[in-house]
Amino acid sequence: MSVQPAILKRAEFNPDVRKYWLMGGIWILFVTIAGIPLILVWYILGMWITGRYLDRLECVLTDRTLIVKKGMIVRSEKTIPLDKITDLGLVQGPLMRYFKVHSLTVETAGQSSQGALVKLYGITDVEQFRDAVLKQRDLLKSTTDEAVQPTSNPDDSLTLLREIRDTLKEIASKDK
Repeated sequence: MSVQPAILKRAEFNPDVRKYWLMGGIWILFVTIAGIPLILVWYILGMWITGRYLDRLECVLTDRTLIVKKGMIVRSEKTIPLDKITDLGLVQGPLMRYFKVHSLTVETAGQSSQGALVKLYGITDVEQFRDAVLKQRDLLKSTTDEAVQPTSNPDDSLTLLREIRDTLKEIASKDK
């Protein structure tokens, strides 16, 4: 029986991110010129697709991890240990500013690819969510660091080192 982690914060997504995604598709169709007749089809189909995608998008902060679930046809779930997170970046281009949408990027130590491990668009109050993740990461790191600290006094360590030195000298003299 596995123990469920304590959920500290659940990200909420701004519905305006759908408009941003739709405009991105419209812009691509418009620039290609041949795609101009498809703009109306994309708008109608895109409203449905972006709505379904947004409904399945989930980001949860637990006491030790950040869990991200997304996808419609191919669902993916990434569990990112907080102690592996090296950077949480915020990006906001001109179109994103217009729709009041940010992109949150998560980078980790040891990730195999360039760029962000996870990129999430449209988190409501993204600065507060980022700060909560970083605060929990720092809290987890400080409690882990305290657990690793030696509890013995320096005199005990010095005595132990002298005993090890003497034992090594005995072993070396027996080999001769």
